Amino acid sequence: MAKLKWGMIGGGEGSQIGPAHRLGAQADGLFELTAGALDNDPAAGRDYAQRLGVAADRAYGDWREMLAAERKREDRVDLVTVATPNATHFEITRAFLEAGFNVLCEKPMTMNVEEGEEIVRIAEASGKICAVNYCYSAYPMIRQARAMVRAGEIGKVRLVVTNFSHGHHGDASDANNPRVVWRYDPAMAGVSGQFADCGIHALHMATFVCDDEVERLSADFASTVAGRELEDDAMVNFRMAGGTVGRLWTSSVAIGRQHGFEIQIFGETGGLSWASEQPNQLIYTPVNGRTQIIEKGEGGVHEEAQRLSRVAIAHPEGFPMAVANIYCDLADAIAGQPRDGLPTAQDGLRSMAAVHTAVASAAADGAWMDARPPMFR
Repeated sequence: MAKLKWGMIGGGEGSQIGPAHRLGAQADGLFELTAGALDNDPAAGRDYAQRLGVAADRAYGDWREMLAAERKREDRVDLVTVATPNATHFEITRAFLEAGFNVLCEKPMTMNVEEGEEIVRIAEASGKICAVNYCYSAYPMIRQARAMVRAGEIGKVRLVVTNFSHGHHGDASDANNPRVVWRYDPAMAGVSGQFADCGIHALHMATFVCDDEVERLSADFASTVAGRELEDDAMVNFRMAGGTVGRLWTSSVAIGRQHGFEIQIFGETGGLSWASEQPNQLIYTPVNGRTQIIEKGEGGVHEEAQRLSRVAIAHPEGFPMAVANIYCDLADAIAGQPRDGLPTAQDGLRSMAAVHTAVASAAADGAWMDARPPMFR
């Protein structure tokens, strides 16, 4: 089967997320990097794209040049990944969807709910795929957890507890580091800092594994480092449509924690637990039974977990291969065989609605508020 043609916007040399996308997209031989506008410096972007093997005439100076050229080509790219700063996601994603391209957008998909609803409508009208890179949901053992919940193996879910907390922004003397400061500046990050950066991964994970949606939430935000306009710590309580109670903590000042992304799901007949720092293992405890470890790659796991495991048991695949699993699902969707685990524009919209609701709730001393986007109420 011929490789799909892939274009990338952003994710240039030195970026944090760019290498994960390039490793992930090309890991299974499904995509080939064919075009790119990789840097906000046109010359640097063209140079780096060519060093990655992109032909000179498809190494673009910016996304507008890329859009204008690619839309005229008979061999246009099959998928465009948007890995630029947050505030640019909406404009670029909208433009490529309207021009008939499939898009994978980094989170957050947009900066506000109205933009998110517009992206959902454009994607539906165009018939093109708009996916959002909630890649943690593509770890094999997270797919196993979702399959177990769907199969009723822990009964009706009563409670989900999740957190995404680290301490890498806890040093006040490092507060002006360019890689840190933008995350707490409303002009660059939007209305929320840590919750929009990491908390929405935890919230999406809760909805993904529980196969449910958040209806209402109550939030408490704190800015613990002087000078930060946006929160660096947040606690969010939520209720899901099916009755599940949710608890979420996210922090960037939890010194001693490294990645700190965990989820626990408690049902009527059992519980599940997963941590991103030990991603090969899903902990399962049946009610009144002994705790068990389900390992990635072992026999007897659900098909979705089996399908997305590449190497033998006890061999870690890690974050880039979770991203690769998103690209596997994208390749299937482009071929007309969509996987229901692929995060879409609707997931991106629900996340942005939750962010804005949490901001409003925190400003109102934790008042409970409707977290659904208006178009889904």
